[in-house]
Amino acid sequence: MTQPKSRVKIAGEETLSNGWTRLSSYLLDYIDRKGATHRLKREVYHRTPAACILLYDPRRDLVVLVRQFRLAVHLNGDPAWMIEVPAGLLDDDHPEAAIRREAMEETGYRLRDARFLFKTYTSPGAVTEVVHFFAALIDIADRVDEGGGLDEEHEDIEVLEIPLDEAAAMIETGEIFDAKTIMLLQWALMNRGKLS
Repeated sequence: MTQPKSRVKIAGEETLSNGWTRLSSYLLDYIDRKGATHRLKREVYHRTPAACILLYDPRRDLVVLVRQFRLAVHLNGDPAWMIEVPAGLLDDDHPEAAIRREAMEETGYRLRDARFLFKTYTSPGAVTEVVHFFAALIDIADRVDEGGGLDEEHEDIEVLEIPLDEAAAMIETGEIFDAKTIMLLQWALMNRGKLS
């Protein structure tokens, strides 16, 4: 289903910040479904594309997750050492190449195959970032390094191996509350029979 681009016209853009990511303020003329034009103001964070992956060991029926500090979560007063799937920015790589790199850096697992699943905008109201989702079958022989992140980026990543059912239960208890991780764990539960 194609959407008519003629309903939106950018009337102005102002860069508010250009640090780790660029924040812009936009004025746009928006024509609603009834044909009325409205001048709207919106702010958008320009984030580069990212990728994430579910690492699943079918023999041990477990997933490999990571735990790391997230400042935004800390500022909201929630537990800031979040349990997540391995993920990272593409850094101008193809999504599969980027997620292979990130999986190795964060978990120490070398991927044999990475299966593309889907892509999403996790916060489309204000962030341009699109996230590419992958899954990979692993076993203990694929762990060729300690992982834990890159020292030069001051990453402090704990590698966790958790049975799939236990990880799913951690969503209900609130121990796992990262959107991309919840999506991939739900995907794994729905496709468990196809994963081995």
